[in-house]
Amino acid sequence: MPERVGIPGFVRGRRYRAADGTTQPKFFTLYETLSFQVIQGSDYLSRLNAPTEWTRATTAHFHSTTRSLTRVVASHGVGSGGTMLTMRFDIADDAPHAAVPLLTSALEAAARLPRISGAHLLRADDGVSGQSTAESQGRKDLLTPARWVVLLEGCDINALGAAHAQLQAFTELRDAAVGRYVHEHTRLKTAWQAG
Repeated sequence: MPERVGIPGFVRGRRYRAADGTTQPKFFTLYETLSFQVIQGSDYLSRLNAPTEWTRATTAHFHSTTRSLTRVVASHGVGSGGTMLTMRFDIADDAPHAAVPLLTSALEAAARLPRISGAHLLRADDGVSGQSTAESQGRKDLLTPARWVVLLEGCDINALGAAHAQLQAFTELRDAAVGRYVHEHTRLKTAWQAG
């Protein structure tokens, strides 16, 4: 995380670990940038094309990794939570105009539930998410990234249940890959060096 957050335009990184044995992948890392252009820029791509020895050593132990570079479509709530529920799913190419407003309304309602601090809808950029870099070469752990992601942030794992149940009413979310995570660490802006 330190090397990523050190890239110009990166704001912070948050790492979560699985809250149960069924959640995959075991870790979830979320980076926030000033704009989508930051992850399309030369500073970020240079870092991906020149991975440090620490990055190479660490990623050698990863399993079931996805890397979705997303834009925020909708965001509701009062802040970050100590827990995160992720829902990774797809919406047919001809369906977002109908599905997105309904999902956005549902997320707004979910953000008002007790102990829910945030509810967000993200859409991946397929081209940028699937871009081949030196960091991804030879890795066998990389899975196809999700095209759409819902993030629910709560005060505790139990708080996420009601919001999750509410969202499962949507056809698009019934077969979503779901993960439950506990916040482990937040990294704010740092120098380029890891440590």
